[in-house]
Amino acid sequence: MAEKESNEIHIGRLIQEQLKTDQRSVSWLAKQIPCTRNHLYKIFRKPSIDCALLLRISQAMQFNFFRYYWAEVAKGMKERLGEE
Repeated sequence: MAEKESNEIHIGRLIQEQLKTDQRSVSWLAKQIPCTRNHLYKIFRKPSIDCALLLRISQAMQFNFFRYYWAEVAKGMKERLGEE
């Protein structure tokens, strides 16, 4: 998986990498969510996307992309409580 740069999640890159890991094509995902291949390539370049779109992608790929955000929330909660 892609490493986070300065604690930021680049969800587009993570989706693209998971698609490669799953050995699925861009065309396959475009049909699943549905959108054009060109739109997917734009998504891959975005550091953030709409939650509803991320949900459709997560469901199509059977992969919880929201977990990356939850990890950041949990980390922030621990830091505020001084539990690092």
